[in-house]
Amino acid sequence: MSGPRVNSFFLGNSSGVSFSISLSPRDEATGELQLGNCSGSKTVGDWNLDVTPVVDTSKVTVSLTRNLELCLPNATDCCPSPLCVVETLQVLACHGSVMLAQLLIQAEIFANSSFTGNVSENATIIPNQAFRPLGSCPCNLTAGACDVRCCCDLECTPDLKQLFNGSCFPGVFGGDVNPPFDQLCSSQSMEYAPEWFPFLCVQSSLDNTPFLGYFYHGSISTPKVSAFTISLQTSPGTLFTGYREGDPIITEENEYFTIPQQSLAGQCVENAPVAYLQDFDVKCLSSLVSYKEGLPHHVRINTGTADFIQQNVIYRTITDRGKFITESENLHPAEALCQNVTFAEHYTFICKDENIEQVNVTVFLGSLCDGEILSQRFTVEFLSLRSTNGEELFENPGYQVGKPVRAANINASDPLGTLNIWQPGGRGLCASATYTPVLFGVDSYSGCILEVGINEDCSLLRGNVTEKLNSLIQATHIGKRDNSSYSDLNDWVEIIRLDPFTSDTNVSTGNLKGFCPDIPANLNIQIMFAEVGAVQGIPQQQILAVQISYSTVLWQFQCGLSCANSLSFLPITASVQFIEVPAQPPAPRARYHRIYAEFDCNQNDVCWPQLFYPLTGFYTGEPYSQCLAKGLLLAFLISLAAIMTNPWFSKLWK
Repeated sequence: MSGPRVNSFFLGNSSGVSFSISLSPRDEATGELQLGNCSGSKTVGDWNLDVTPVVDTSKVTVSLTRNLELCLPNATDCCPSPLCVVETLQVLACHGSVMLAQLLIQAEIFANSSFTGNVSENATIIPNQAFRPLGSCPCNLTAGACDVRCCCDLECTPDLKQLFNGSCFPGVFGGDVNPPFDQLCSSQSMEYAPEWFPFLCVQSSLDNTPFLGYFYHGSISTPKVSAFTISLQTSPGTLFTGYREGDPIITEENEYFTIPQQSLAGQCVENAPVAYLQDFDVKCLSSLVSYKEGLPHHVRINTGTADFIQQNVIYRTITDRGKFITESENLHPAEALCQNVTFAEHYTFICKDENIEQVNVTVFLGSLCDGEILSQRFTVEFLSLRSTNGEELFENPGYQVGKPVRAANINASDPLGTLNIWQPGGRGLCASATYTPVLFGVDSYSGCILEVGINEDCSLLRGNVTEKLNSLIQATHIGKRDNSSYSDLNDWVEIIRLDPFTSDTNVSTGNLKGFCPDIPANLNIQIMFAEVGAVQGIPQQQILAVQISYSTVLWQFQCGLSCANSLSFLPITASVQFIEVPAQPPAPRARYHRIYAEFDCNQNDVCWPQLFYPLTGFYTGEPYSQCLAKGLLLAFLISLAAIMTNPWFSKLWK
């Protein structure tokens, strides 16, 4: 034990059991501890033994009664040395004269290092640190005790200093508050001494040293504590100035309006703030045990002008649970616990300029039972209030990165089209895979697995794979901008389709069983876009062309232990690639730039601006005085050579 109190427990019924404590001296001949007997008491020396009965257990407490303070001059009842108590104790549990249990305690207790003396009420006068050292021993941090490695600490006895004598703190912190400085004439350190030392040096007392005020900074920096809530400009006369793109939406309680969203690691964050003018569509997995309700729908939202609006909520019931529920392998019984939870939430923010005019929420409810996995869906969409002829006009007509690409079936009764990629789940089969829209500016690669039998006809297999890939693109045109109108054909670009098989393509029929060549298993979607301008400083991205092509593979049936009545797998993939092209050719280089390139040190091996680089202050290879002297000497030699090669100098010499 290293403290004044230690606890232990005696297991069993303690009725009729006597406890005693005794000191265990060592045998001087053998050095072994002498065992105690059952005739001891509960007090020995400075130690007390307390026993507290509990149910079928007894708590045994051994405590020290003496004072653990270090001795001051002419003081008693204290510790003469830092190691105050070194004793060996025995605690015995006896029933009559029979010993039932024995506890051996080795006590090594040090004196308290906390200051408990009388504190003077006289105020301590702190000297000015700029003219006098604040303390002669800065590493002396503990009052009344020795600080390790602090050799200037007067409370450290010579015996303790022997433990760290070779590892004392150096410099000012270790007590050398007035060290000799390099400019002092008596200083022996020549590390930073100039070349004219000691012809010009300082003769001064160490009391006048440049190390005065070494710990003095003169200013205090207030820490900035970040909080999840922010203060709005809602004081009288200073209204909230509105939202900007990317600003978090604020509620009436001065907190963030949060909806579950996906983090960079792919996991769902429950309390993620909603950013202004940033749409998203996320799915989060949850079970009945881990399900949590989100932010209540009665929370009012700040419009951007310190006004608050209520959410317009519509509740609906899910009829097709198969799109949201994934059952576990062990089917739950009919009497399993079920609860009515939220399956999906769709938020629509109606905005005008920098303010929110209306918030519409559609909540889909359904029953979730124990053992099922729920794929919750949360979508947020920002729409502009400005409209013409009933059609919505976005304030930012161009595409933004992360928003879905608009597709359409022109000349159809229903012009709404889709451009998707797979979002497989479970085993990754194409039969159970769902779709996710293609997002602008986000290169994607996804796929699924198609089950194929050994007797599969190659022509039917090609048609089946082509049908699966074409199901991703239910459109004939792609919108150039995010606000493309279905009634204006100039707002759309036609999808260029490169069919995998044409009349000139020689497709092998594949007469071998379990072997089919030229299977169009890879769909390649290439979208070319360009930056065509800016609206209110926001770059406008526009799609220029879309091309769809196929890559063929050779499929061969893979047998396991047996090929009879088995299935093989054919992976089919879809990739999306966004290619940025310049909207206009780069401007030709002016004559000024072509001439300036000759003097550009980063593009040429010869750098004329650095001809006199050794004579500038940026050159650190040699002392500046030596560089200057060598430069003057070189200039003198060049001038002398020029003079001596002059014809009139030769005539004068003759």
